[in-house]
Formats: sequence, structure tokens, C-alpha cells
Amino acid sequence: MHNEGVSLAPLARRTVALLASLLVLGSCSSGADDAGSAPSPQPSVDSSFTSPSPTSTVSVPAGVQLTDPGTQLKFGDPAAVVFDATKKQGTTLELTVKEAAEGSLKDFKGFILDDPYKKKAHYYYVDVAVKNVGKGNVGGVAVPLWGVDANNVLLPAVNFTTRFPKCPSRQLPKKFTAGDSFSTCLVYLAPSRGTLTAVSYRPDQAFNPITWSGDIAPASPTASQNASQKPKKPTNSPS
Repeated sequence: MHNEGVSLAPLARRTVALLASLLVLGSCSSGADDAGSAPSPQPSVDSSFTSPSPTSTVSVPAGVQLTDPGTQLKFGDPAAVVFDATKKQGTTLELTVKEAAEGSLKDFKGFILDDPYKKKAHYYYVDVAVKNVGKGNVGGVAVPLWGVDANNVLLPAVNFTTRFPKCPSRQLPKKFTAGDSFSTCLVYLAPSRGTLTAVSYRPDQAFNPITWSGDIAPASPTASQNASQKPKKPTNSPS
């Protein structure tokens, strides 16, 4: 299901409001692994989402063909992009959105869902791969990908303050230099029971986004559902 109809032109008008909606989820358990993992009282914007690639000074290596802005890709297709992690750190990345699946509110048992945005949402888990095909070091920042819902609204990836086993979300390693590869899973919450329609690379408002879309796997059934769906053993009729 390659969505050819995703139009991202109106997104610039919504950017300011959306940047204030970055999500932080922390576990409410008291285990040793969760020390200091309370959710931040105010969400913050990672600089990697706002870097001005049109004015970038990143040198693209010979042999690397950048993906044209506005390209619509299918899950599994790679894209080569210029990425400025900060004003002084940049490189060329190969980004691949591999696949996506629906999640469930039950997956977040033990996490603090403290507002309606988090509670009344649909949840999506997106597997991505990143390779540094440039020359710079851009470690320690978030993977620069947004979700896009059916209302053409940008969805920031959830920032977890503790481990989420269902979809282990991590930033790029502290050191991410030429030739390094990295895979992770990103969690997107679509508000008001919304639907994820694409994943987008859009480093700033002026950039015509590169998007990925495709079939999204349904949520995995719970253990109780699996039990109820198991076929019953046939019973022998009395002879």
C-alpha cells in the first residue's frame, strides 16, 4: 500500500505547535534500572529536527547520490540525505524505514500516560536503519524521522526515559562516524485514535519531505487472545 497521496505542503503552518508536543514517557516502576527516569515536566525539541539542511556546508562524498526532496518511497527503500546534527556537526546519512506495526495501550503498562494525547491515541512501532555514508560524526542525537498521520500532522517519536522492550528506542550512539551503522525502533503516537500514513524526513520547514509508506502490520494479539484463538482438541463421540 504505497500511499501516493501524502501531501506535506501545509505542515509548515503546524510546526511551531507540533514542536511543543514532543512526548516523553517514563516508567512508574521503582526498579534499579529506572533510577532517575521520571518524565520531564516540559518536553523539549531535539536540535536534529530543526537543522537547516538547505544551508548546510556538509560535503557529500563522491559516489553518494542524494535522494531528491519530495521523493515517496516504500518501506525497505533507502534514502541518502544531508543531516546537520548541530551547526558544527553534519554528515550524509542513509536512512531506511524498514517496516511498521500497530501497538496497543496494553504495551505501555507500567508507564506514565499522564495526558489525553498519550491515552487516547493509536500506537505504532517503526523499525529503521541508519548508516553514516558521509565523513562527519553525528553521535548522540535522535534519529531524524517524523511520523505523519491521516490529517497530515507531524508526529514526533516518543522519547523514553527508561527501557521499552516492545520497541527499544534509542538515539544514535555517542560516536557515529563514517561507515557506522545503527538500527532502532521508533514509537509514534497518533492522537485521537489517528492513523499513521507515512514516515518523513524533514529537517526544516522549507525542505520538501522524503516519505516512506507501506503496509502496517496489525497489533500482536495478547496472551489471552492467543489462548482463546487456539483450536480446541476434538472430542470423540460415544460409539
